[in-house]
Amino acid sequence: MFLENKIERENKVGWIEVVCGSMFSGKTEELIRRMKRAQFAKQRVEIFKPQIDTRYSDEEVVSHDSNAIHSTPVPSSNNILLLADNVEVVGIDEAQFFDDNLPNVCNQLANSGIRVIVAGLDMDFQGKPFGPMPHLMAIAEYVTKVHAICVKTGTLANYSHRLTNNDGLVELGATENYQPLSREAYFGAIRKDEEQTKKEN
Repeated sequence: MFLENKIERENKVGWIEVVCGSMFSGKTEELIRRMKRAQFAKQRVEIFKPQIDTRYSDEEVVSHDSNAIHSTPVPSSNNILLLADNVEVVGIDEAQFFDDNLPNVCNQLANSGIRVIVAGLDMDFQGKPFGPMPHLMAIAEYVTKVHAICVKTGTLANYSHRLTNNDGLVELGATENYQPLSREAYFGAIRKDEEQTKKEN
């Protein structure tokens, strides 16, 4: 789908690619695939992830299927600009956890001739647009929405239903914390959660 950017630096044009979807939809898997393809093309790559994401590894981007690639954890999006020196492709995982300046950072990278590949959740557990992802999807040249399979209906899932009672926006976890659901199953689960809360109160 994408050609590796091998034009000479003075004429090089960058762009932004966004891979989005629910939990367990293969976002990180697709990011790793594109980054490894760029490495195979002997391009200089750098991958970043938010410092808070330590679920599988401190210094690797790891998919739920255990595929991994080396990354640099950073506390804020501005650090990406400082560290993305002399690279041709920048990958950013779990973009929803970054600050609102991430779209500006991605624009600066792309405008300097860098291919930027961003992966993240498009919606939070409440079904609302998540962090800087809507802005990134708007400014990206290419947006790929991937889907999980609903554990209730077996149809395509694009919602991430939280299984715990934590109301905080950020809760790191995997199958013990979240399940991918279709629209029908998600809103059915939300109604059930609300009814359970009323009974407990």
